[in-house]
Amino acid sequence: MEEAASRQINYLRMSITDRCNLRCVYCTYWKEWQKQPAAEILRYEELLRLAAVAVEAGVRKVRITGGEPLVRRGLVGFLQKLNRLPGIDQVCLTTNGVLLRELAPDLYNAGVRHLNVSLDTLKRDRYRRITGSDNLPAVMAGLRQAASLGFHPLKINCVVLRGINDDEVLDIARLAREYPLQVRFIELMPTTSQPWWQRHFLSMAEVRRRLAVLGPLEPLTREATAGPARNFRVPGFQGELGFISPMSEHHCPTCNRLRLSSDGKIRPCLLESQELDLKEPLRQGGSDSFIGFLFQEAIRLKHRKTSHSLPCMGSCPQDLSMVSIGG
Repeated sequence: MEEAASRQINYLRMSITDRCNLRCVYCTYWKEWQKQPAAEILRYEELLRLAAVAVEAGVRKVRITGGEPLVRRGLVGFLQKLNRLPGIDQVCLTTNGVLLRELAPDLYNAGVRHLNVSLDTLKRDRYRRITGSDNLPAVMAGLRQAASLGFHPLKINCVVLRGINDDEVLDIARLAREYPLQVRFIELMPTTSQPWWQRHFLSMAEVRRRLAVLGPLEPLTREATAGPARNFRVPGFQGELGFISPMSEHHCPTCNRLRLSSDGKIRPCLLESQELDLKEPLRQGGSDSFIGFLFQEAIRLKHRKTSHSLPCMGSCPQDLSMVSIGG
């Protein structure tokens, strides 16, 4: 509890849309899920106001997520304004990469340097199976474009799925040997159904065991605003490897993140249903000091958490839809 109380909550993941141009198998209940009406999604000026209040609460790093953030019109102008907010040290973006080749120059010119790209397979037919779309060539072209422009760090996020893509972990890891990328492997979370999760879950301990043939993993020092990945250098690699283990080796005592959904709900913890509504006071004339109080309340609730309740649950929580909360 002492470690949790002493940490700084300085990282805000801000979802700007619940729309996405892919339908990844682990992301949501696509049959039941309904998109929010456009009027319920926070406007850019509202997001900028919340970001400024978050800075007063101690946030120094903001990551833009979705859905897929690149599908929202006006993103580049918003990023330019966000980068100019006093007190924000890093503006980062997570994307599935489908539109990256076209938009990478504009993102770079808007001041974004930290870029995460989701990539779960290097096989085109398997990519179609996982995402429901034949866009692997576009994603690879976007990665090459981003690398040529100088985005750094440029990270690949790979959700490891037993029986679906776990036979590729070595090939995907080797991308960090050939290129100055940070390749990060992520444990599957129960975001669709408990039986599906149990069937396809693979722990990061097992992934690291499979990667042992690459050489010794040398742990790297974490930055103050770093996310949950445990990062390592491998001799002879240009890039790095990272491991995110929210289920088998949860990082709750050191987690420094809050999540803001695209409809204005702030969550202290991704894997818990507790959230605070910022949109209502924002649109009903609430002062910055009151909204700041809600941020502080979210931080207080987060400090009380030393672990989440998954995967011991009998079923998946129905509100744990990554496309809605912010992936």
